[in-house]
Amino acid sequence: MLCQEAPPLAGPLRHRLRPYQAEAGRAIVDSVLGGKGLSFSVMMARQAGKNELSAQVELFLLAKHLHRYIDGVKCAPTFQPQARISVRRLWSRILEAGLDDISALEDGHAVRLGRARLVFLSAEANSNVVGHTAGLILEVDEAQDVDLEKFDREFRPMAAAAGATTVYYGTPWDESTLLEQAKQEHLERERRDGVRRHFQYDWTAVAPFNPAYARYVEAERLRLGEDHPLFLTQYALKTVSGRGRLFSPGQLAQLQGTHPRRATPGPGDVCVAGLDLGGQELDPRPSALAPGVAGRGARDATVLTIARVVWPPSEAIVQEPRLEVVEHLALVGEPHDALFARLADVLGGVWRVRRLAVDATGLGETLARLLARALGEAVVQPVRFTAESKSRLGYALLAAVNGGRLKMYAPDGSPEYAEFWREAELARAVYRPNRTLNFFVDPSQGHDDFLVSLALVVEAASGFDPRPRTARGRLREEW
Repeated sequence: MLCQEAPPLAGPLRHRLRPYQAEAGRAIVDSVLGGKGLSFSVMMARQAGKNELSAQVELFLLAKHLHRYIDGVKCAPTFQPQARISVRRLWSRILEAGLDDISALEDGHAVRLGRARLVFLSAEANSNVVGHTAGLILEVDEAQDVDLEKFDREFRPMAAAAGATTVYYGTPWDESTLLEQAKQEHLERERRDGVRRHFQYDWTAVAPFNPAYARYVEAERLRLGEDHPLFLTQYALKTVSGRGRLFSPGQLAQLQGTHPRRATPGPGDVCVAGLDLGGQELDPRPSALAPGVAGRGARDATVLTIARVVWPPSEAIVQEPRLEVVEHLALVGEPHDALFARLADVLGGVWRVRRLAVDATGLGETLARLLARALGEAVVQPVRFTAESKSRLGYALLAAVNGGRLKMYAPDGSPEYAEFWREAELARAVYRPNRTLNFFVDPSQGHDDFLVSLALVVEAASGFDPRPRTARGRLREEW
């Protein structure tokens, strides 16, 4: 039984902890059983077993205290699904250990083992959690997404009365998160007294124990790039700066291609496009093509970016296409009815694009609908900009650049080329606490039409593969 005097976490569970999990688990258990009331931060790469560690620590502590009326508390950024997932995992481990006859699920919000109980709470802004006491342990799951002010005001005091051990679990994001602040505090205390309080295991610590995991993360590293914010934070366990340039000098160098700009497609070319819509003038002057882009002042441009799609060989690890930007069209102040006719001809008659991702926010929705009628519903992909959708576009854009799968045409001395690189160099990135990304050019420095159009090109190519599928059979094994 887990409640017997045995080495921590050495119970009869089928899911054995790996050495790095057990290392952190033993420190937590030792603090609880020894009444030390220490605070710990545990950072593990995604799918490294953070939740399994937490569940086995919880089970062990509940079993050791099953004859006492005592509560532990575990909070998560949301109850559904995050806290509920933790409830299910702990309950599964209780059943696995054969302790269901002395345990109970209470309203789906607490797990009781004997008299001891672990209560699961939401840390959402509107959650009502006042009144709970963490006498056994206080755990914070996905602490990087828990609001610091709410935690300090409503959760931290729960551990005060009993001086309970507190554990912060998660992966890093930026310097402002609850998890990162806990980590820095723990590292400072470690320097003072030598007691380890911060445990961190990136994907390389997991790889030796799980070859399939190692292969998956290696593929993600190739697909996203080592500098991609999601790879950095979720697998390498490094923070991102909350605000800075979207592209580093190295990424800008990767983006530069050597292929020529084209006015028409080549034989057999498959092309996709991204369309960022600018405003129209109430009393428009003659539309300015690309030569007028640099001098457009405060006026937004409608920018069309066209890219040639080149698919990787079947044996390539990353099966995502390479995009070669081959043409830009920029129009300023043109009425939408004239703009529609121009775009329909360029997209359908000249380039015969197979997929178009178009900004369908606000007035753009009507133009997107008209283009869908002219080019086909299967061709036009409306994109309505929200914080979430733009974040997705930004991450996909970075992944394409990092993976060498997006290339700009070679220098041609054109205003479009100059404006594109000006926006790329000025582009800013803001990483929000909820892991969403915003990218833009500061309005005081100009526009971001070419930048957004580029992101829409990447979106247009996402999941698009008109190549014929080859039937694959399973080889029969010979005995």
